Amino acid sequence: MSFLSNLFGPPTPKLTAAELSEKLKFGKHPLVLDVRQPDEFRQGHIASAKLIPLNELHRRMGELPKGREIVCVCATGSRSGSAAKILIKEGYTVFDMQGGMSAWRHAKLPVQK
Repeated sequence: MSFLSNLFGPPTPKLTAAELSEKLKFGKHPLVLDVRQPDEFRQGHIASAKLIPLNELHRRMGELPKGREIVCVCATGSRSGSAAKILIKEGYTVFDMQGGMSAWRHAKLPVQK
């Protein structure tokens, strides 16, 4: 194992906005976990996303299913990467959506308010 893997853990699996959209349409229907703040979520989110702000994740982790893929989403990909690492350490199957809601909107994918 490399020095960086020892220091930061294994790399987090990533998905693009388009890949997540395809999974939601045709795949296993992962749980989309939005880790932004409630006011950001209200401004627009992915349909059926579950909101658990990053600062509440440790306390509310029991609300997440262990046997289902989880895709973490935030505004730009920073907070979701942190959330994904936390969940991976707890044994969840997790992906981090690259670029967050900015990438989702840029791909012209539907946003729910």
